[in-house]
Amino acid sequence: MPAPGWTIENDASRATPGRDNRRGGGITGRVIDTPLPEPAGVDAAGAVPEAVRHPPWLLWAGGAVALAVLVLVIVGATIDRGHQFAFDRALLLALRQPADLAVPAGPHWLQPTMLGLTALGSGAVLTIIIAVTLGALIVVRLWLTAALVLAATVSGSLAVAFAKTLVGRARPEVVPHLVEVSSLSFPSGHSANSAIVYLTLALLLAQVIERAALRRYVGGVAVLLVVAIGVSRVYLGVHWPSDVLAGWSFGALWALAWWSVGARLRLARAGK
Repeated sequence: MPAPGWTIENDASRATPGRDNRRGGGITGRVIDTPLPEPAGVDAAGAVPEAVRHPPWLLWAGGAVALAVLVLVIVGATIDRGHQFAFDRALLLALRQPADLAVPAGPHWLQPTMLGLTALGSGAVLTIIIAVTLGALIVVRLWLTAALVLAATVSGSLAVAFAKTLVGRARPEVVPHLVEVSSLSFPSGHSANSAIVYLTLALLLAQVIERAALRRYVGGVAVLLVVAIGVSRVYLGVHWPSDVLAGWSFGALWALAWWSVGARLRLARAGK
């Protein structure tokens, strides 16, 4: 079977009138290289995926970003003034053995499980996830989706780093840490960045995945990963619960904003 973009020339196609063309007739095996046509899929100009609807997308995007900033500013300002949330300390203590705060609550297998889950939100793993996804999108020529994924994840990571520096909240010392940490506490980088990466990927891919069941599956897996990573940070004692809540909120709103940007761009390219 010839490779995609190739055709096999048949002798019959080169038959000459008035001449016996039966001799040596059939397929000669001569291969002609013909260029592949440009894809006309969901990232093509003028194509609008089924998952994209028609609310005021720019308003959604602007509102989501504004709300994300507002959450960080209000909660961050509260923390910066020395106020603490009562549930922060209570939850950290509830996840440890009362007789020895260095020992986490739960069965023996729970701590290594939490260590594995927290690694899924590390910078190294998230970078690999983004790189593999970008490679796959480029291979199938989904240029717009690839550009959106790259812009959303890089800008989101920078925003989280800036918020950490702006607030400057120290790590909790209520219980011993079960993993080494060195950066500032608010917002939780693992929680925020995992939400930015996994939720943004799920929402942007939902714009190019045709089957509704598959869109729901990808979204569900992304949500479960984000929740599990955030919970692991509190269990390991390296973040206040409010750090994780802020990280989840910011990451989710950031993903929603970029979904709105992607939808708006697709509608604009289609002239709608």
